[in-house]
Amino acid sequence: MKSKTQRDCRTKVLVPVVLLAIGCFSTRAAAQNTELQQKVAEIKEASARNKQALAQYTWQEQVTISLKGEQKKQEHFQVRLGPDGKPQKTSLDPPPAAAPEERHHRLKEHIVEKKKEEYKEYADRMKELAQQYVPPERDLLQQAYEKGNITLGTAAANPNVLQLVIHNYLKPQDSMTLAFDRTLRELLSVQIASYMDDPKDAMNLTVRFSRLPDGTNHISGMNINGVSKQLNIAVENSNYGHL
Repeated sequence: MKSKTQRDCRTKVLVPVVLLAIGCFSTRAAAQNTELQQKVAEIKEASARNKQALAQYTWQEQVTISLKGEQKKQEHFQVRLGPDGKPQKTSLDPPPAAAPEERHHRLKEHIVEKKKEEYKEYADRMKELAQQYVPPERDLLQQAYEKGNITLGTAAANPNVLQLVIHNYLKPQDSMTLAFDRTLRELLSVQIASYMDDPKDAMNLTVRFSRLPDGTNHISGMNINGVSKQLNIAVENSNYGHL
């Protein structure tokens, strides 16, 4: 009888403690969910605002393509956003000099040209994939939030910087980490781990953002790394000016 009484007493004490712990956890979870919802809304609003502001600008873009650490090509463009919100580019480079006719008949030159076309095609596909991630699309952000694929944290080096980690944003098993300034309410950087057609064909993407004098947030630099091909694309944007 005494043992049963002791068990009953322990149960009476334990139940309120457990309920209190559950209540505290639920409160914290609800508070974090509210903050997450707010930050997702702020990022969507900031992205839309900056996209609209950048439509009034033109800028220069330098694209450097390297294969296995060796620079293979460098291109320069004048860029502006088109009516569809996508970049429209005009080359600033002179047209390539025509090679002597007889060289085209050499087998070695033919092989070299074929290799160039292969890595150029792959590089173009990498750039196209990167453009689907940055800047983050409001509809895809909302979908990720609704599916519970976003977690919220704080950067260890700077408590003023929030980190939103998104899984399955564009493709299954991809991930995107957004660094967001609490005070300025703008993106500082984006880290992406994705892949081309196959998850084994990994593509990593790092994006840096900067501010223009009027406060417009823009991509200042981008590094795209095709892991399996050891192909790297470095993009630098500069010389922003009003149209």
